[in-house]
Amino acid sequence: MTNTWCELQIVCNPVLEETVFWQLEQFGFRGMASEKKGDVCLIRAYLSSQEVQAVDLAALLQKLSENATSMGLAAPEMHQRSLDEEDWANSWKQYWHPQEIGDRFLVNPAWLPTPDTERIILRLDPGVAFGTGNHQTTQLCLEALEDHINSEAIIADIGCGSGILSIAALLLGASKVYAVDVDPLAVQSTASNRELNSISPECLIVEQGSVEQLVSLISAPVDGIVCNILAEVIIKLIPQWNAIAHASTWGILSGILVSQAQAVNDTLNQQGWRVTSQLQKQDWCCLNIRRT
Repeated sequence: MTNTWCELQIVCNPVLEETVFWQLEQFGFRGMASEKKGDVCLIRAYLSSQEVQAVDLAALLQKLSENATSMGLAAPEMHQRSLDEEDWANSWKQYWHPQEIGDRFLVNPAWLPTPDTERIILRLDPGVAFGTGNHQTTQLCLEALEDHINSEAIIADIGCGSGILSIAALLLGASKVYAVDVDPLAVQSTASNRELNSISPECLIVEQGSVEQLVSLISAPVDGIVCNILAEVIIKLIPQWNAIAHASTWGILSGILVSQAQAVNDTLNQQGWRVTSQLQKQDWCCLNIRRT
């Protein structure tokens, strides 16, 4: 019998895009994709019909509405439909196209031909992990990486998702990246994308976990930390970073709304870090930081 899948469609203010992705992940949805529809964002997320029966969609909508209200935005709309296996596997891919990011990158879906370009081509199949380069937070991180990487750099990628930032750092010339994510499917996705970009496992080491796992992996403090999650998660992680940093370690932090930047900055200052610059796209920002 053909497996069927639930496609959840959420229409929301573009500012809520990353928050919606985060909540969908918490409720178990996979294979997420988004596109702009005029002034709103349409997000699609997928889960097998058997699994969706165990998901409280009313609770999910309530969470999304609370997030929107806290930002002074209209509550998202939610719609649901069923897809068969083949339609699910290909549905979200049609909305993702090659994209130039920053001065040097072209993020290319792995199922499309490689274009003729002088840019650095980063081939990607995000699978069920978040991180295609479409969102402002990922774009900000990629642009910031262009200014930070040298051939000696050893990087820690906390919450690596699809591995896009880890791979970008290595393609820019970093010598090694240690990537961690609490989601085992993200670890699998990063490993697959590592192979797509012909990067050796010795250069990109990826394991399930968070900062405590990095402590056991690294033999010396890292030169840079990249972390594109959400502000509230970053604030909880900052106190742990000194265990993997040396006196001049830098960091690139995103997934932060402009309105949340001060709270992140306050925690950084308390833990011996300072913000050296702030990049911004729409309502999202990226903080470049360094040990004080």
